[in-house]
Amino acid sequence: MSEFSHYSQNGESVMVDVSAKGVTVRTAKAEGFVKMQPATLDLIEKRLLPKGNLFEVSRIAGIMAAKKNAELIPMCHPLNLSFVNVDIEFDRPREGIYIRSEIRMEGKTGAEMEALTAVSVAALTVYDMVKAVDKEMVIGSIRLLEKRGGKSDYSAQNQG
Repeated sequence: MSEFSHYSQNGESVMVDVSAKGVTVRTAKAEGFVKMQPATLDLIEKRLLPKGNLFEVSRIAGIMAAKKNAELIPMCHPLNLSFVNVDIEFDRPREGIYIRSEIRMEGKTGAEMEALTAVSVAALTVYDMVKAVDKEMVIGSIRLLEKRGGKSDYSAQNQG
């Protein structure tokens, strides 16, 4: 298993040693979607949810989650993030809430896990805030849209 950097010679999981890597500017973007009933979207739009402003609470939860990513995902490095943004908007044609995150930083390892964590926790927060009125919501389509910096760049086709 020596060809995989996340395993020791004994096959045990390890945190990758990034001490010899150079610091570069790194960015990552991710997206996700929470599908729900049209009536639920109406309640959100009219601000009739008992737990408050869904967009603001979910956005802040996503930002906080990105900053705590290394505490949630065992082999992720703690990163000094320079910028975290989470956008949340209605997507009426698809009957749900669209979530997108963006992370920027300078470091020795990428920020894609932070971007994905931000979207995931924002989606879970949407679910938490709406579950009293819609238990059939579906969280999905969480994916990396783009990463820049380091050894390889990535850009998903058909970004939403």
